[in-house]
Amino acid sequence: MTPFDVDLFVIGGGSGGVRAARIAAGYGAKVMLAEEYRVGGTCVIRGCVPKKLMVYASRFADEFHEAEGFGWSVGETRFDWATLIRNKDREIDRLEGIYRANLEKAGVEIVDSRAVIEDAHTVHVLKTGARIRARYILVAVGAHPTMDPPIPGGELGITSNEVFHLATQPRRILIVGGGYIAVEFAGVFAGLGSRVTLLHRGDKLLRGFDEDVRDALGEAYRQRGIDLVLGRTLSRLERTGEGIAATLSDGSTLTVDQVLVATGRRPNTKGLGLETAGIAVDEVGAIPVDAYSQTITPSVYAVGDVTNRANLTPIAIREGHAFADTVFGGKPTIVDHDLIPTAVFSTPEIGVIGCGEAAARAIYGDIDVYKTAFRPMKATLSGGKDRVFMKLIVEKATDKVVGVHIMGHDAGEMIQLAGIAVTMGATKADFDRTVAVHPTAAEELVTMRTPVVVKKPEAVG
Repeated sequence: MTPFDVDLFVIGGGSGGVRAARIAAGYGAKVMLAEEYRVGGTCVIRGCVPKKLMVYASRFADEFHEAEGFGWSVGETRFDWATLIRNKDREIDRLEGIYRANLEKAGVEIVDSRAVIEDAHTVHVLKTGARIRARYILVAVGAHPTMDPPIPGGELGITSNEVFHLATQPRRILIVGGGYIAVEFAGVFAGLGSRVTLLHRGDKLLRGFDEDVRDALGEAYRQRGIDLVLGRTLSRLERTGEGIAATLSDGSTLTVDQVLVATGRRPNTKGLGLETAGIAVDEVGAIPVDAYSQTITPSVYAVGDVTNRANLTPIAIREGHAFADTVFGGKPTIVDHDLIPTAVFSTPEIGVIGCGEAAARAIYGDIDVYKTAFRPMKATLSGGKDRVFMKLIVEKATDKVVGVHIMGHDAGEMIQLAGIAVTMGATKADFDRTVAVHPTAAEELVTMRTPVVVKKPEAVG
């Protein structure tokens, strides 16, 4: 008789945990999965999916305006927030049902409860009081938004969890932060007609992205009427008869109807019982793991945002799959976190893979930089102000393309395909000999021929 009730107990029903559970079950493992909220995790329930639906909603205003240049008379338009939220919720319910059905078809037992670790092989299911003995435990509990640092009146703000369930659309909104979430929701609310102020402590948005992309996005957002307040922080929030009064670090104030704080996320490891299995988290609460997602305790693994490696849904899925292949499939698999295509669903959209210019110079030394900015063909009749920006970064010694940066319509779609080429090690010559698809914006990726001239600092002495 086996001393274990299950081969695998997964704590967390998000993208990484669900994939790991399904693949492990496919290898014949007996799997139990516990989720205390809703199956699907951050991405499906309160992240990527509902956000993208809201992004779509926000872009129709541009479409209505641009249609006039092509002879269409759209007439008066009206947006209804309640309809969007209701339809969004219906789609999320449908997707959660699919996630549950797929787990059940794979033979995974779902437990709707919080579960905590009691030792290296024991999990306590809080709802039922059951204690499950597992050969392996996988922690896939994700992360949560924070509102750090604490400020007076901070409880008046909301996070990216609550923003999907607002009863009404804020007429005026202050968004605090300069990363993916802040930038994306600034574009959403501006597109839906809210007056948006985007407050960020840095001098540019999207820290870590290529400087040209950061500059281009800042200019595009100003053109869209978003008020960028840079180099300042939020000091205090107070409820007044006019709304929420926000005091900034320079003493200035503004009054808004809602404050969305998007300044970071932390792993959901508090109260999880990791210490009972001999596992210590790092300074941000993340679980340290090796290349195979194994913790210091051999029977306990962790994948996804809870490890704070690359906090993206496709990475969590890949890590969960690799874990199952390694532990139950006899196929040791390591996930490469060095080359990840990613998109920011701002408006205009951004797609990136590889190094920015500064990072490429630091890593490769001599590089060639190719870039272009142009008005998209659609804008020639519509009068749209958005521009397309593209940039290729090439290592001189090998001619390999080590960075692709795109800002413009469907940049996310383009970077997925460009990512295949870059991941395969394509050279600039490979790009050059690829026939352009005309007329498209994407053809510019294969028609840039002349590198930009970069001024080098003059020698001293």
